[in-house]
Amino acid sequence: MVVRMAMKAIQLFSIPVSDQEQAKAFYVDSLGWELVRDDAMAPDQRWVQVRPRGGQTSVALVTGFKSMPPGSMRGVVVETDDLEGDQAALQARGVRVDAAIEVAPWGRWVTFDDPDGNGFVLQATSARREPTTVTAGREGDRDLQEAFD
Repeated sequence: MVVRMAMKAIQLFSIPVSDQEQAKAFYVDSLGWELVRDDAMAPDQRWVQVRPRGGQTSVALVTGFKSMPPGSMRGVVVETDDLEGDQAALQARGVRVDAAIEVAPWGRWVTFDDPDGNGFVLQATSARREPTTVTAGREGDRDLQEAFD
């Protein structure tokens, strides 16, 4: 049974930081993201929200969650159309980015951390390739292909 839901996108997720002002400067000035909101919520509480320029999903730079200590976020994947250009721009802005670009069948990537140690993957996804057709006389290839279908 398929249950249909009206969910359609991830609007926002939280990244735990130790200092919202320092984090805002990093995400806006070093990464070049846009500031969506920076509003007071209560005494000693702020809502700081940023996102990649033109992006749909934004992040809230949060403090005070005991279950999410600063630096505990890993594996946030940010897509780019210019991996080498973005890597060079980040390095020029003082962000420690992997020097070597990693390569996999699905794309290429480098990693970097924010000032608290939250880990990011900057990736350029390869275009999906259409499955190749099996040609006559290549029985071994056909068997391998069928194993993965």
